[in-house]
Amino acid sequence: MTAATAPARPTTADDARERRMRHSGRRRRIGLVLVFLMLVALTVVYVYPFLIAVATSFTTQEQSVTNPLSLVPADATTDAYQRLFLRSDFPVWLRNSVIVTTCVTIGRVFLDSLAGYALARLPFRGRRPVFAGVVAVMAVPGVVLLIPKFLVINQLGMYDSFAGLIIPLLADAAGVFIMKNFFESIPVSVEEAARIDGAGVFRTYWSVILPMARPAIVTLVILSFQGSWNELSHFIVAAQDPQLNTLTKGVAQLASGALSQGSQYPIKLAAATVMTIPVAVLFFIFQRRIMNSTAGAEKG
Repeated sequence: MTAATAPARPTTADDARERRMRHSGRRRRIGLVLVFLMLVALTVVYVYPFLIAVATSFTTQEQSVTNPLSLVPADATTDAYQRLFLRSDFPVWLRNSVIVTTCVTIGRVFLDSLAGYALARLPFRGRRPVFAGVVAVMAVPGVVLLIPKFLVINQLGMYDSFAGLIIPLLADAAGVFIMKNFFESIPVSVEEAARIDGAGVFRTYWSVILPMARPAIVTLVILSFQGSWNELSHFIVAAQDPQLNTLTKGVAQLASGALSQGSQYPIKLAAATVMTIPVAVLFFIFQRRIMNSTAGAEKG
């Protein structure tokens, strides 16, 4: 005689809810794994060429031709960097780029913030058409302005000088647009309190509003530094003196075989690696400060 089989426990709403939670958790984990794998693949696509460039800069010319995709040089050497710094005008190019980039970055932050504050806060006739013109300038390709830019620089007697390299880059429409939008997010009551304390327009801008716009300023510093550091077309039309060459013009000459015959991949990629370092360092230092909110700017 067999024992009686116990009846199956009926499925309750709690059991069904638990199964749904398990399935949901499993789908969430699968989704996270897929997103992680996609991010890893994108990272490899973007970082791998840079790693190849750095590795090739420490190889010989023969190795760069026979094994161009190797990440580990068979016989590591610094010959490319020695030739770059000791047997070329690379130090001159680096000096010129540092001078131009520093002046342009400081000038853009000051002038763009001034213009952005005026468009955001100061009531004057024609403010909207002026801002519309700034936005319209952003839509114009830079190549279209090269010939007029050359004519203006030449007419003002700034051709073949640091003034011609720096002054036309001291303000840009994108920076004015960024600063205007950020200034508009700052409460007006902050300025009203400053005016009650006797501060004028410039004092309010300089001592009260500008320190509160630090996230936008950091963003503008990074964009201005990167843009002027990597600028090429403007420097081509602004000067032809070899002593005024910047890194971009000098590296372009290296790519065309200015130092020697043949491909010369190591020395070209060594120059590209050195050019990349300042921008990468600046971005990693200030990336957390880019365009943060103005929360806490106004106390209740």
